[in-house]
Amino acid sequence: MSKNLEQIILKYALANAVKFGGTANQKAVMGKIIAENPDLKSQIKEVGKLASQIIEDVNKYTLDQQKKKLLEIAPELLEEEKRVEEVKELPPLPNVERYKQVVMRLAPYPSGPLHIGNTRMVILNDEYVKRYGGKLILVFDDTIGSEEKRIEPEAYDLIREGLEWLGVKWHQELYKSDRIPEFYKYCEQLISKNEAYVCLCEAKEWRDKYKVTGKACPHRNQSLEVNLDYWKKMLGGDYSEGEAVVRLKTGMDYPDPAVRDHIIMRISEREHPRVGLKYRVWPLLEFSWAVDDHLLGITHILRGKDLIKEDIIEQHVWKKLGWPTVEFVHYGIITFKGLKLSKSKARKLIENGVYLGWSDPRTWSLQSLRRRGIRPEAIRRAMIDLGLSMIDIEYSPEILYAVNRKMVDPSAHRYFFVESPTELTVKKVPNGELEAKPLLHPDFPEKGTRKIPVSVKNGTIKVIVSEQDRAIMKPNSILRLKDLINIVVKNLNPLECEFHSHTIEEAREVNAKIIHWVPVEKNVPITVVKPDGSLVKGFGEPMCQQLKEGQLVQFERYGFCRIDQVTPQMVAFFAHN
Repeated sequence: MSKNLEQIILKYALANAVKFGGTANQKAVMGKIIAENPDLKSQIKEVGKLASQIIEDVNKYTLDQQKKKLLEIAPELLEEEKRVEEVKELPPLPNVERYKQVVMRLAPYPSGPLHIGNTRMVILNDEYVKRYGGKLILVFDDTIGSEEKRIEPEAYDLIREGLEWLGVKWHQELYKSDRIPEFYKYCEQLISKNEAYVCLCEAKEWRDKYKVTGKACPHRNQSLEVNLDYWKKMLGGDYSEGEAVVRLKTGMDYPDPAVRDHIIMRISEREHPRVGLKYRVWPLLEFSWAVDDHLLGITHILRGKDLIKEDIIEQHVWKKLGWPTVEFVHYGIITFKGLKLSKSKARKLIENGVYLGWSDPRTWSLQSLRRRGIRPEAIRRAMIDLGLSMIDIEYSPEILYAVNRKMVDPSAHRYFFVESPTELTVKKVPNGELEAKPLLHPDFPEKGTRKIPVSVKNGTIKVIVSEQDRAIMKPNSILRLKDLINIVVKNLNPLECEFHSHTIEEAREVNAKIIHWVPVEKNVPITVVKPDGSLVKGFGEPMCQQLKEGQLVQFERYGFCRIDQVTPQMVAFFAHN
């Protein structure tokens, strides 16, 4: 294979690595190579083998080294990466001119804090209200739900905390649990209009015998007097949970069985954390929103297309009560690649001691993202970029990480960190003090350097390197301890090397691999908490002692981390590569 081909592979490997935070993907690189050189299709296996070797080498560089090398051999590719991307804007809301003011609402169910899956709804509502100078109402949707989906008292404050962190401004705050009399009032109106009825059918019987077949149950056509009597008995405690429900007459011939005579009120004898046992009949979500969207003057409702059934129920209620409709705006379903988002499951794992609270990174709550060093501006930008497309999306967290990386990289100081540590001895080192002076930030030399002194004793120094770097060492191979000296591997067990030379230029002449290290003395023990909850133990350079809680740094060739704790031992949460 020609040197020219090696350069082509190298430039695309570097460009791909820079684009994705330091790790090149062979499939993407091969696509670029073949697109530029279609004739190579006949040699695809040989090219792939060479590309694999080059990509492996490229992925061992730090991101800063990759950028520097790309700037040397293909600056035009780096410039493409640095171009300011077109800022995406949300489309206008429909029929804004019909309303004096745009009024929208957030409706979180307080079963836990907001997580990454809730942010699209939150941010889109907030963005539109800010655009139109409108009003945003925060309504805690705290009606009694299923046993699995229960209300957590701490969730109210956790939700507020998450919204404030995201920069969301709301103008009014309400609780559904304070509005139960309103739902009773309009439920009784629907019963009085013969648009709703109390059904005493057992749930399975109604589903199998009536809902599926489209036939009316015996209670559908009972008299107004009977319905009102049953309704009063529901409120008065004559019926137990599951024995009676109120159904809206949406039509037993409706094409979608899920909409047929939908339940709007049911009995629950569970205690509510805010209102206790004051109420025993609770509205279902669709009915409560049909009432409140009208009473609160909501003009536009944003929701996923999976909730279109809710639109239909709301429209039935509005029509039967003689109320005007509201504007619906839908977007596609978003799933997060590799993530299982469930507040109820997360709550159980917290209760069982598996997760360490709601800021555990495995919950993907806003509290956990903040703890990892993900910026709220990055989440907002990422969600706006998704827009209002009706296409279903499998969203990779890597996209969010890429947005966050661009925001945090300029301010994140660099430090050495060695995971899976092992000791390395270097002999025949010239006498005198050694001191590495790496830059705090390679793009901003004016920020200064860090100082990492190493003691030379009888021509010998001892440093700590990672097991991953140890694995690539071979006898007589030449390596560079980054920003310090060049060494020759002499023995693998125990790991022993000899001094080779001082300068980076000498390292380049022999194509020496660069590895990170920390001194044996005065290093800083650090535990890194990964997004999957695993713990990585290692050592940081001496200047890590100066890091402060909340500071976001880049551990070179490892990733961005937020310092969570400095005493009694330093703990950092991993953000991303």
